[in-house]
Amino acid sequence: MRNLPLADPGIPDDRSPARYLLWVARGQARTLAGGMSFGILWMASQAFIPAILGKAIDEGVAAKDGDKLLQWTAALCAIGVLQALAGIMRHRFAVTNWLMAAYRTVQVITRKSADLGATLPKHLATGEVVSVGASDLASIGTLMEVSARFAGAIVAFAVVATILLSTSTVLGLVVLIGVPVMLFCLGPMLRPLHRRQSAQREAVGELNSLGSDIVAGLRVLRGIGGEDSFSQRYRRESQEVRHAGVRVARIQSVLDAAQVLLPGTFVVLVVGIGAHFALRGDLSAGSLVAFYGYATFLVLPLRTVTEFVNQLMRGLVAGARVIRVVSLRPEITDPANAVQLPDRGDLVDPVSGVRARDGLLTAIVAAEPDVYGVLADRLGRYDEGSEVRFGGVTLASATRADVRQRILVSDAGSQLFTGTLRTELDPAGRRTEEQLLTAIRTASAEDVLVALADGLDSEVEEKGRSFSGGQRQRLVLVRALVADPAVLVLVEPTSAVDAHTEARIADRLREHRAGRSTVVLTASPLLLDRVDEVIFVAAGRVVAAGKHRDLLAREPQYRRTVTRQTEEEQELTEGVRR
Repeated sequence: MRNLPLADPGIPDDRSPARYLLWVARGQARTLAGGMSFGILWMASQAFIPAILGKAIDEGVAAKDGDKLLQWTAALCAIGVLQALAGIMRHRFAVTNWLMAAYRTVQVITRKSADLGATLPKHLATGEVVSVGASDLASIGTLMEVSARFAGAIVAFAVVATILLSTSTVLGLVVLIGVPVMLFCLGPMLRPLHRRQSAQREAVGELNSLGSDIVAGLRVLRGIGGEDSFSQRYRRESQEVRHAGVRVARIQSVLDAAQVLLPGTFVVLVVGIGAHFALRGDLSAGSLVAFYGYATFLVLPLRTVTEFVNQLMRGLVAGARVIRVVSLRPEITDPANAVQLPDRGDLVDPVSGVRARDGLLTAIVAAEPDVYGVLADRLGRYDEGSEVRFGGVTLASATRADVRQRILVSDAGSQLFTGTLRTELDPAGRRTEEQLLTAIRTASAEDVLVALADGLDSEVEEKGRSFSGGQRQRLVLVRALVADPAVLVLVEPTSAVDAHTEARIADRLREHRAGRSTVVLTASPLLLDRVDEVIFVAAGRVVAAGKHRDLLAREPQYRRTVTRQTEEEQELTEGVRR
């Protein structure tokens, strides 16, 4: 799968699962054509085996002609070898088609998730996206895999019908009419099956979302004693998923039974008619054996056709889930005529009045803690309505890639991924080991590195679970420093570390980012005392700006915010001082 083509960004997003499945099929048209070709060859070669056996019996055994018997035996061996080789290649193409369809779907979801960014969690729960990768891609892959056998089944049916018509018009018509009738009998079960599969898929997605939420907030749940409540809720949701699965299984079991009963009944019918003709002398012994072979063989293509229809229903359900993700539009879009951002300049937010001057270490203190996230979204252009300017150019007039290259926002939600620590801290691999160690020192994360047996080449577990909260926060800070953007926006970068570590980070951050703009959104006095300028925001607007100690002396609201004193406590403190 090394040469698997990347997913085309122009995939259909008109909420049509059928169009999405066709897009997947077009993307792997060559391997699908190869699988279908060998599928046709594999099943058609099986279709000729009864005819060869009939000829061997009539012209060899019944006629007592050894040469004819030897010729038809050789032909049977040749067709058997051809069938085996075609079966091997068909299976190889089937596996390739499954993997390509599944991984193309993974690529589509991954690329779309990266493109949506912060928009995705606003519209879809994490469990919904996880369910696409856990179950839907398997359904899409299976549909592409069975398509090769489906093509072979159609051709084999046509071959057998032609042979039967040339031998017996009545039997040929029985096959040509009986097969569509059987498929028609299966039709009424497909719509309720599709409806129940969709309901089950919805229930599974909701359960996955609930499970991911519980796991993410497990520590909080234990802290407030909410484990039992959420455990009961999870049991209740899982029972609903079980009931939905049972409803699907009921109609699925009927469909599976029909796949055995209807072809079996058809075989009995064909063999019975053939035996009747043989007793009348209209068919030879070899022809009767051939007819029995055809009737038995037809079970395979008929079951393949019904399997294809069943998988098509599952594929449509899965395709609808994929389209639900693909059809989402990012809240942040690139302008038609993008403008290039300058390399340096002041970062200005007209809404709040914040101005982070070029080359300075600026801190923003908000009287309302929830303002930090709003400000960070605007400064990093994660808010489409933002009119933030960088070097006099509005961020909305530049491409997202241009903004991300110059302005990096690192907040409390930043995650560590699986891989080596070196690639985790420097995903692009552009920094030397010395530069990595310098960033690690700035973030006061030397102890984290020393504790790892293989240093920078140590493996990082998913979400950095082997690290403590403070260690993860410092490693996230290292990654932000290694990126070295023109403007670095840090949201509460030291909230999970102790005071001594925080003081070291504050001292080293100024030196590390000397000459480049750094904006720290925090109310930590240790950081505020070491920045070039503090901007105080209240009610969404800048109230004051200056040095930390000056603002403490002249701004009571700022002092209450930083020292976390109530208004009564502050008045009492001031009275004692007087």
